[in-house]
Amino acid sequence: NQFIKQHKDILWATDFFTTEVWSKSGLNTFYVLFFIHIQTRNVVLGGITTSPNEQWMKQVAKNITGWDGESKNAKYLIHDRDTKYTKSFDQILKSATIEPVILPPKSPNLNAFAERFVRSIKEECLDKLILFGEKSLRYGVKEYLAHYHAERSHQGIHNVIPFPDQRFGRKEGDIVKSERIGMLNYYYRKIA
Repeated sequence: NQFIKQHKDILWATDFFTTEVWSKSGLNTFYVLFFIHIQTRNVVLGGITTSPNEQWMKQVAKNITGWDGESKNAKYLIHDRDTKYTKSFDQILKSATIEPVILPPKSPNLNAFAERFVRSIKEECLDKLILFGEKSLRYGVKEYLAHYHAERSHQGIHNVIPFPDQRFGRKEGDIVKSERIGMLNYYYRKIA
């Protein structure tokens, strides 16, 4: 806990979650890899695949650490011992001066920020949808991330919206309800 408090501006975490998607061949399991910046709660989608093999993981690591990657200020990346996090994944991180922090076995509480995001996206969005094909999964994740970043207040950061858009913060005007994908509700004041 002290480590997190002292390093939260340069600390990221990563994790996978799975979701079931219908296709012509039946029900398929998709793996969603994401990264979360501990201080701001900024979530970056690493990728979505049915088979997170070593080659795919290496490409994700290159994307996230590239010159225009989201993790430019990262110095530490927390991840569990899942075998999908290969040595080559960690080596790419290290070559970008990001130190992998590999958690002890059976310790999900040590990756609480990532675990909380998984719970949020599943309970608030994906568990309520019937997904048909990868495209619908990608759309659902994209819409949830937009809601999560710009419309949803976060208790862990004093009930603020991490990256609010211009509609929020107005003191005057009628209150308007809006929604994403028919269920992610939010409210703002309309321009008078």
